Amino acid sequence: MGKEPKIYTFGCRLNSYESEIIEQDLIKKGVENIAVYNSCAVTEEAIRQVKYSIRKKRRDEPNTKIVVTGCAAQIEPETFIDMHEVDKVIGNSEKRDIASHLLRNDNNLVSDIMTNKDPLNSLSAGYKNKTRAFVEIQNGCNHRCTFCVIPYGRGNLRSKPKEQIIIEINDLISKGHKEIILTGVDIASWNMENHNESSLGVLIEYILNKIPNLERLRLSSMDIIGFDEKLIELIANNKRILPHIHLSLQSGDNLILKRMKRRHLREDAIELCKKLKQRRPEISFGADLIVGFPTETEEMFQNTLNIVEECQLDWIHAFPFSPRPGTPAAKMPQNDTKIIKQRSKVLREVARKRKKSYLENLVGKSIEVFVEKDNKGYSNQFAPIKLIEKNIESGQTITALIKTSDENFAHGVAI
Repeated sequence: MGKEPKIYTFGCRLNSYESEIIEQDLIKKGVENIAVYNSCAVTEEAIRQVKYSIRKKRRDEPNTKIVVTGCAAQIEPETFIDMHEVDKVIGNSEKRDIASHLLRNDNNLVSDIMTNKDPLNSLSAGYKNKTRAFVEIQNGCNHRCTFCVIPYGRGNLRSKPKEQIIIEINDLISKGHKEIILTGVDIASWNMENHNESSLGVLIEYILNKIPNLERLRLSSMDIIGFDEKLIELIANNKRILPHIHLSLQSGDNLILKRMKRRHLREDAIELCKKLKQRRPEISFGADLIVGFPTETEEMFQNTLNIVEECQLDWIHAFPFSPRPGTPAAKMPQNDTKIIKQRSKVLREVARKRKKSYLENLVGKSIEVFVEKDNKGYSNQFAPIKLIEKNIESGQTITALIKTSDENFAHGVAI
């Protein structure tokens, strides 16, 4: 008897969503002895990790068929075709029907993503052993940040119809998922191919009205441009929207933001966080931040450090700048790699301290915890919680008294 398919996911939450679709499709069609690498292309390090994992798999399991898909496979398929360990490279347009493409003789199945008109009708059948579930609301991106290669891996903006989103959420709830996370490449741009302004607030209001038994709705990382007054009002007043926002900030310096071709200024970010905090005091913020972008000076870097405090960011993803081939930023005057590494180290230490401080401040408080598995879960603000003494059934929302904390978890008891 063969082994069940194994999916290795790198990168974003959208990849996690698609990996579930891939796995379910392969199992349904009886495909065995296959390892699929759903790759990421955000940084050179991400690609290096995929290649390392592939080589290790081939050494450990010489008879397993190895397939590479995802953004790295889409953008630079030759990198993986040239690896003797790899049997087939499949593009992002083809990845949701990998089982069918395995029957083709060609080992390079990567089409032009920019011509993709995929209606986004793939549905996840649920997430094994997980109480939260991702729902894709859009794919692709029409914006061209100067550092970003992802539009060339994902194509142009395509939004999933709101009726299709409702069907998918209802299906996941019927399978026992209590928390839904809306995800995509740029969820702030949902439906902007049909309108010139964000209508994410309209979509979320529609979801909440149509699905009254949806208990917990969380937003994945998004641009500041998506926060119109309707969305801010919903976040402020509807407790089913969880009080946790992860912002795609990238920098805290206005000149760097301009050179990145971002669609906001630092003042916009500060004002948004201030407004949301005033309207919903328990809300927490996370952010993606890039350090060492071309032409970034120490003063500019300090502005990024400052925005951590000014926006009260507690969950920080710090990325050292990595020039991606073909992007405008790769042609700009580059910072020395030693400087980039040093600034990354500084920002990551700031991130560590912010998280540690947030968890310490929970000690002595009673908070709501959504239990996932192994007595671990998350607060509504996405603080990682480890429960002690009791075995709590997954998928339950309980109240916990926080007793202690460390750098990774707040530790509490169910009350």
